[in-house]
Amino acid sequence: MDPIVLAAGTALVSAMAADSWQQVRTATTALWHRLRPEQEDEIAAELETLHASVLNAREQQDHATEEALTGVWRLRLQQLLMDEPSAVGELRHLLEEHLAPALSPNEQRGVQSIVMKAEARDHARVYMAGRDQHITGS
Repeated sequence: MDPIVLAAGTALVSAMAADSWQQVRTATTALWHRLRPEQEDEIAAELETLHASVLNAREQQDHATEEALTGVWRLRLQQLLMDEPSAVGELRHLLEEHLAPALSPNEQRGVQSIVMKAEARDHARVYMAGRDQHITGS
């Protein structure tokens, strides 16, 4: 799954419990309006349901439901990018300008995406890490 989809899906569900959820809903619906105008009303209604479900899950401390909702929206966003590959920039904009700012600092750390690419040839080695890396031996 595309790293931007993982981050955006997580941020979207988390942002539904934030004080600024209406702005998140509006920005997310606007993305669909631009890419799939025929689905805009359906997405708006689903986001209302998502908001209620996330609030209920958090009230009940039901982490499994929140994770399931995150998975559903990740799949929905992945499908959107599969159908509209050029929309990756718009999804990144949604994440960076609307979803991530709605989150607490702790939640923001959880939705950062790191994309690394490497190519090794012949006998070369590549060591990559998103955070700390300790290599011992040869």
